[in-house]
Amino acid sequence: MGQRMKHLLLFIILVAIDQLTKYWVRTDLINRDPIDIIPKVLNLQHTTNDGAVWGIMSGKVPFLIIFTAIVMALIIFLYYKIPQGKKYNALKLLVVFILAGAIGNFIDRIYLGHVVDFIYFELINFPLFNVADSYLTVSSVLLFILAIFYYKDDDFAFLEQLFKKKKDAAGVNNEDAKDDSNDSK
Repeated sequence: MGQRMKHLLLFIILVAIDQLTKYWVRTDLINRDPIDIIPKVLNLQHTTNDGAVWGIMSGKVPFLIIFTAIVMALIIFLYYKIPQGKKYNALKLLVVFILAGAIGNFIDRIYLGHVVDFIYFELINFPLFNVADSYLTVSSVLLFILAIFYYKDDDFAFLEQLFKKKKDAAGVNNEDAKDDSNDSK
């Protein structure tokens, strides 16, 4: 089985886990007292969020749906542009987790009009979150760590190629044209 098929299968599993946990919360946890996992530290309780992270942009669900769709399309596009090779396996895997987190909350916004949150770190009074949020947060932190400590600038040259200025009709790169005009001064 190819890497992309494995990533697709992992993506489906991750989204299913997120949606199953949220379904459980909506059906069983909604009418119960919080369930203590670690008393006074971590519990599970039902809440909803019709905004983005920590309730930012509350009530802006249509905008968040459109914004998320655009970001997901960009993430999928970038996934296919990541070069082949072992060096990029971790990057591709993190992109799968980020996309799974984004789609998990996207599904909630489309079908429910809000995101279901239920994990609460009572010890530090951290805002409630869900499994999809965990995928997004942990993957983003790991991506940042990889970008700083593992990958070199040259490893992201493929991104430069995506955003490199197109050659104009005369076949001269815009950067070269600027250099030529500076030379004539």
